[in-house]
Amino acid sequence: MRIHFETIYNNLVIKLNGELDHHTAEEIRDEIDKEIDNNNVKNIIFDLEDMHFMDSSGIGVVIGRYKKVQKLGGQAAVINMNNRVERIFKMSGLFNIVKKFENKKEALERL
Repeated sequence: MRIHFETIYNNLVIKLNGELDHHTAEEIRDEIDKEIDNNNVKNIIFDLEDMHFMDSSGIGVVIGRYKKVQKLGGQAAVINMNNRVERIFKMSGLFNIVKKFENKKEALERL
């Protein structure tokens, strides 16, 4: 799993590449938390274009980061989802707390 961060104003774009599962979840969670804490982040946007798989540990990472930014008055969003990952989000109910946008521009305008 590779991760890339881009901070745009108070929005943290998190681009994940690979598989977010029990093998990678703890490290990814820690890296995201460090970026949120060090960059005055309010909203987070998960860019999942290159994420191929996500298990329950990955769902936990998303929920935990959502709760973290919610306490700061922020929101969480997701962009560029493939069908497999979108199905996981639907089945787990993540779309009840995470907004879905087609691309980064739309997410930045609407958060």
